[in-house]
Amino acid sequence: MVCSMTGFGRAEVSKNGVTAGVEVRSVNSRYLDLTSRLPRQHTQRERELKDLIRGFLSRGSINITVKLERESNGKSALRVNTDAARSYYKLLNDLRKSVHLTEKVKLEHLLSFSEILEPVDEEETGEQEWDVIQEAVKSAFENLNVMRKQEGRELAADLSKRILWMSGMVDQVEKLSKERIPEERKELQNRITELVQDKFVIDQNRLELEIALIADKLDVTEECVRFRSHNKFFLEAMDKGEAVGRKLNFLVQEMNREANTIGSKTCDAAIAHLVVDVKEELEKVREQLQNIE
Repeated sequence: MVCSMTGFGRAEVSKNGVTAGVEVRSVNSRYLDLTSRLPRQHTQRERELKDLIRGFLSRGSINITVKLERESNGKSALRVNTDAARSYYKLLNDLRKSVHLTEKVKLEHLLSFSEILEPVDEEETGEQEWDVIQEAVKSAFENLNVMRKQEGRELAADLSKRILWMSGMVDQVEKLSKERIPEERKELQNRITELVQDKFVIDQNRLELEIALIADKLDVTEECVRFRSHNKFFLEAMDKGEAVGRKLNFLVQEMNREANTIGSKTCDAAIAHLVVDVKEELEKVREQLQNIE
């Protein structure tokens, strides 16, 4: 399936008091070029981000912006050190028994020890945030690909129409060429006869052979067959579920090569005009292919 390299995707994911918002834009490029705006604490993860993106597209100029927010009423930056709490509780209980106190150990007694509550490890917090960011990035690129595939279908329909039109033009070129060959051969004979008045000076068999060779060089059947073959491969490639932009560009180059050869061989004005029309259409196809992955 043909995919456009132009698109937009957005996603927002909230989890564990963390909200990651991602916006991604893509335009055409020969390679996979990434420009990212990550939160300061995650700027070193650009390589990981690029590896993640490769799972969604193979080329294009990508601009991605990630915004991160932590809920103020969400999870605290502190956590309970349960091992320390149990140890202090046991010590207080042992102390109470040793001095024969009847009062039980309460929560406020435990909270007087600073080790009970400790700050959350920054590395652990960063990993949690990165997990949320990755999930948001994946959703944003899924949305981006929906748009890219929609535009790709439109481009494929337009390209198919142009390729089929060119096939029809090449059929006309081949038909006119075959009709013109006998006329070209006769014209060659007449011109040579005018140049060589004395027919006994030249070998008639050699003359016929040379005229046949020249007429054969004017035949464009082989070029027309190859042009139609390239058209066939072009249409087949668009139906495959892979990135085909580079392959389609190569096929268009080959079509253009065949059109140039046909144009150089022919002496007929009608055929020359058809070749010009085909080359103009090839240029339009080439421009469209710049947007295909």
